Amino acid sequence: MEMYRKILEKEIKIFENFFAAAVKSKQLMLDSVMKYVVKRKGKQLRPIFVLLSAKMNGTITEKTYRAASLVELLHTATLVHDDVVDESDIRRGFFSINALWKNKIAVLVGDYLLSKGLLLSLNNNDYQILQILSTAVKEMSEGQLLQLEKARKLDINESIYFDIIKGKTASLVAASCAAGCASVNEDVTIIEKMRLLGEKIGIAFQIKDDLFDYANDNVGKPTGNDIKERKMTLPLIYTLSKCSSLEKKLIINTVKNKNTNKADIAKVIELITQYGGINYTIEKMHLIKDEALTILQSFPPSENRNAFEELIHYTTDRKY
Repeated sequence: MEMYRKILEKEIKIFENFFAAAVKSKQLMLDSVMKYVVKRKGKQLRPIFVLLSAKMNGTITEKTYRAASLVELLHTATLVHDDVVDESDIRRGFFSINALWKNKIAVLVGDYLLSKGLLLSLNNNDYQILQILSTAVKEMSEGQLLQLEKARKLDINESIYFDIIKGKTASLVAASCAAGCASVNEDVTIIEKMRLLGEKIGIAFQIKDDLFDYANDNVGKPTGNDIKERKMTLPLIYTLSKCSSLEKKLIINTVKNKNTNKADIAKVIELITQYGGINYTIEKMHLIKDEALTILQSFPPSENRNAFEELIHYTTDRKY
């Protein structure tokens, strides 16, 4: 068992019970959907960030479990809505909500999860934590919309890429760390430091996800899938800045018009490898991970800090 899971073993079980209670509904069909949501839990990394951030900065309380539940409610709501938008039938190895109950119900389920999160905080006067997480949801929406806009125009550079992933992924990890800290510590300087730490981790996490698209081994994600979806990730952006004008036209044409042709996608991946796009992206990822570790080292030494360090390494060393 990973160190961070071992340290949080008791707290994770309490959180899971807290979350299951938070999503209950008197409406029978909705309660059936919620039981399905609870059963198909993922790695629960964001609630773990909440719990570990709290434990590193104070003593976990019921407020911490509410913060972790709010994070999971909001995250699950966005995933349910994402599956509708992407027309995805599978999520975390299970059928998605929209695959089983159709789009109308899935959208309403996402709305229900959002409202349960808001009420959980409002009914307990957790206004600071609600502010932190509401800001993250806004930034997530902005990041996703920016990515969709750039998928149409394909006019993306490295700066815009980082704006996208700061919003769509890093904002919720940052909010998880900040909310966990805020649940046990009122020092705004420390809360902000934890938010920045989470942002660095979230950026590194998303870069790792983007690298999976160019992996040759089985990482649970189809190779070339981002190209099929016209997503301009860092390996591709870097390659476009280094290759010849003829090769650039070939890449853009493939992403725009031939993004389902396996041979053309393979040629693009070959060019990305040839121009060092993957190695450059790996270096960037480790640089940002090191920035996160530097922030973490400014906290007093402890078993919790060691567990947090292990969790940071996991984000970039994971196989899926």
